[in-house]
Amino acid sequence: MEILIKLLQVILSLSILVVLHEGGHFLPAKWFKTRVEKFYLFFNPGFELFKKKIGETEYGIGWLPFGGYVKISGMIDESFDKEQMAGEPQPWEFRSKPAWQRFIIMIGGVTVNLILGVLLFIMIFAVYGEKYIPAENVKYGIYVDSLGYDVGLRTGDVILKYGDKSFDKFSRGAIISDVVLNGTNTITVDRNGEMVSIPVDPKYVGIFGSQKMKQMLFFDARTPFEITEVSKGTKKFGLFKKGEDGPAAKAGIEAGDKIVSIGGRTFDFYDEAIKITKEFGGQEVPVVIERAGQQMTKQVALTKEGKMGVVRQPLNYFYGQETQDYTWGEAVPAGWNKSVKFLGDQLKAFKKMFSGELKVTESLGSLISIGNLFPSKWDWSAFWNLTAMLSLILGIMNLLPIPALDGGYIVFLIWEMVSGKKVSDKTMEIANTIGFFILIGLMIFALGLDVSRII
Repeated sequence: MEILIKLLQVILSLSILVVLHEGGHFLPAKWFKTRVEKFYLFFNPGFELFKKKIGETEYGIGWLPFGGYVKISGMIDESFDKEQMAGEPQPWEFRSKPAWQRFIIMIGGVTVNLILGVLLFIMIFAVYGEKYIPAENVKYGIYVDSLGYDVGLRTGDVILKYGDKSFDKFSRGAIISDVVLNGTNTITVDRNGEMVSIPVDPKYVGIFGSQKMKQMLFFDARTPFEITEVSKGTKKFGLFKKGEDGPAAKAGIEAGDKIVSIGGRTFDFYDEAIKITKEFGGQEVPVVIERAGQQMTKQVALTKEGKMGVVRQPLNYFYGQETQDYTWGEAVPAGWNKSVKFLGDQLKAFKKMFSGELKVTESLGSLISIGNLFPSKWDWSAFWNLTAMLSLILGIMNLLPIPALDGGYIVFLIWEMVSGKKVSDKTMEIANTIGFFILIGLMIFALGLDVSRII
C-alpha cells in the first residue's frame, strides 16, 4: 500500500508538470497559428492508452511515464519526421515563423515550470503556513550516530548555531544543506553548559551530498521511548510477513505505552534503548512498560537485528509544532524568496558537481529516486511542496544547452536572432539526434544507478 501511495503521487505530480510544461509550448504555438499535430502526456512508442483528435490536434496518453510531448508541424524533434521536413515550408509550420515567435514557443515550457513553482510555493505558505519545531523546545539535546560523532557532535549537545546562522528551527536538513552548498564550517553547541565551536572538515561536503547519507542519521532529537504504532498484521515496517504480528504486538505491547527498561537495564531515552536492543538481538528479554500510570513487564522475542516492531512518537509529540501563518500578501514575497533560494541552491549544486566537490554518480537519479522523495502516507502539503521543487528543477534542467532539450533549441534561436543567420535544418537534425541519444544514455545511466542502490 505504501508503494502504491508513492506511485500515485509520482504519477499525479508528473502528470501536472508534463501537461503544463507542454501546454507552455502548445498555447503560444496556437497563438502564432502554428499547427500542433499531437499533444501527449507520457510517451507512446508502439501504442497509446488513450487518444482523441479534436480539430487538427491529436490528444493522448502514452504508456511510458518519462515525460510527454507536443508535435509541432515543421519542427525538428524526437519524432525524426524527415518526410515532413523534406517538403516545402508551409505557412502553418514552425520553421516558417519568425525567430522571435519560435523563441517564445520554445521558452514557453520552461517559463510555465518556473512560474508554477513560484505559484505553488506562494499557495503553500498561504494555505498551510510554515510548520516547524522550535529548537529551544528540544530540551534533552540531540543524539548522534557514528557520522555525527566523527563530525564532532556528542549525544546530549544542544545545537545553537551553524556558521553564523541561529539554529532556531530544529532541522538536520538545514545544516546538511548549508555545509554542502554554502561551505559552512562550524557548528556551535551547548555541551554541559559550555559553548563549544565544532569545526566541520571540508571532506563532509562530499559525504553529506552522497547517497549513503540517506542511510545515516547524523543526529536527531533525544526523546523518551513512547510508542505511537506497533506492527500488527502488516508488513509496513519492512520486517515481518504480511498478516504476522511483530514481537512487541505478540507480547501485548500497545500504542501509547512507554518503554522504560529492556533486559533489566533502565534508560531515559529512545537512543539508549536502541543500543540495548541491538545487544540483545535474537533473544527473548523482559521489557518494562508504563501504561496508564502503572508499570508491567512483557516478554519480547527480539529479531536478530534487535527489532521489536514499534514506532516511537514523532518529535512534535514531545516538543510541539508551531505554524507560522501567512496572509496571501505575505505569502507572495515568501514564495518568491523560497523559489529564488531553491534555484540558487540547485545552481550551486551543479557548480559543485562540475568542480568535482559533489560526485555526479551520487547526485543523479531516475523516477525511482523521485518516487522515494514522496511520503508513504498521502500528505497534500508535502505533495505540493515536492511538486513545486520538481517544477523548478524541470525548468532549469530544460534550459541546459543540450540539443533535443528546450535549451538546445533556444541557443540556436538566440544565435539566429543575434547573427541574422538561421541554422540549417540538416545541422538541427544532426544536433537533435546527438542530443536525443545523450538524453537516453543519461536516463539509462540514472536508472542503473538507482537499481544498483537497491541491490
